[in-house]
Amino acid sequence: MSTKTKTKSTEHPRVLIVDDDESMRLLLAKFLTTALKVEPTLAGTGEEALRLADRHVYDAILLDLLMPGTSGFKVLRALRAGSRNVSTPVIIVSVLSETFTKEHCIAAGATAYIAKPVNRSALVAMVKAQLAGEPLP
Repeated sequence: MSTKTKTKSTEHPRVLIVDDDESMRLLLAKFLTTALKVEPTLAGTGEEALRLADRHVYDAILLDLLMPGTSGFKVLRALRAGSRNVSTPVIIVSVLSETFTKEHCIAAGATAYIAKPVNRSALVAMVKAQLAGEPLP
């Protein structure tokens, strides 16, 4: 039996989507709810994301980097420093596409990185693999 037991109140995977652009949050949520039947939680700021991550355990987190206030970099470091979601897969979704940025995020604990504009199929495949605990292709 797996040692990774889920203690959520719903049968659908819970995904936290963090982006300061409301239209992007809604688009990502639509992609995932349509294809994977996830239960999305939306956060428009890094501060809100950290509050939610302190209260709930998610099955995956989609995180933008460039946000006013607490940036996605800071959120990622805080999550990996010992939150309830310390081992939750974090997929960075950002307009930044430089190799250095991707490597920095992976080194800081991100599980995967996808550049905007988001390819729906690639995002769905990435989240599906993370939810199943599979390595990324």
